[in-house]
Amino acid sequence: MTIDLPTPNHPFKIGTRGSPLALAQAHETRSRLMAAFDLPETAFEICVIKVTGDQILDKPLREIDGKGLFTREIEEALLEGGIDIAVHSTKDMPVDQPDGLMLQTFLPREDVRDAFVSLRYKNLADLPDGAVVGTSSTRRRAQLAARFPNLQVVEFRGNVQTRLKKLADGVADATFLATAGLRRLGMDDVPYSPIDPADMLPAIAQGAIGIEQRIGDDRAAHMLAAIHHAETGHRLAAERTFLGALDGSCETPIGALAEINGDRLRLRGEILREDGSEVLTDDIEGPISDGPDMGRKMAASLLERAGPDFFTHA
Repeated sequence: MTIDLPTPNHPFKIGTRGSPLALAQAHETRSRLMAAFDLPETAFEICVIKVTGDQILDKPLREIDGKGLFTREIEEALLEGGIDIAVHSTKDMPVDQPDGLMLQTFLPREDVRDAFVSLRYKNLADLPDGAVVGTSSTRRRAQLAARFPNLQVVEFRGNVQTRLKKLADGVADATFLATAGLRRLGMDDVPYSPIDPADMLPAIAQGAIGIEQRIGDDRAAHMLAAIHHAETGHRLAAERTFLGALDGSCETPIGALAEINGDRLRLRGEILREDGSEVLTDDIEGPISDGPDMGRKMAASLLERAGPDFFTHA
């Protein structure tokens, strides 16, 4: 089959959110495609699409809608043919894609750890009782409540730059960001300390860029196959299967991390009550090819232990 590669006259359109981090991820995708096919930058067009999650900043995410807050409008543009591919932070992606779309391309995963960010304190353990921590993540809220119940937690939304300004304005003493985001933005001047996953298990697929495409688009499939990172794909298959079996979303207090060593995959997972009053964990290992089965098995085990209404809002 002959594939017509993009040209400056007929550029390959890459859809993305408009935040600095989203644009950095789109640029990384473009750079990898340029290198893989020896194409000029002008053979690509980056298309910024406004999404619901970026337009409503005065409410907690769980009160707005549910799944797809950072993806829906981009997926609509992809289905309508306005863009050729969509670049996402995979942790924002629902497990199931709309009819006609698929997510099977991932770039090499960055640092998975959460980052503790503060202008006054070096790490989480240094915070005094009553200190104010800002976060929009239900997972981080629950993890914080479980480990440090004497801290105050306030809603803290916006992109990296917005959150840093809120810290400078004294809205909170500290916040959390993804280490991957800070690294991709080259923000070495930000005072942050990575948190060991043993202390704060990250969100499913944290640090991974996922690229969505239309089913049946041979050109997109051919181009994306050249930049897919197989190890990241295996790790995310385990984590996202775990999430799907729990019927969770990026706004459910769930953490997981799959790691590969040789031909073995280790999967750690946890579910939390929103108020942090109960945390259930599991840790299993097996062949890489068993990753999705391990995710399903772990989810079933945790759900059995949790009983009904575990995720009911407190």
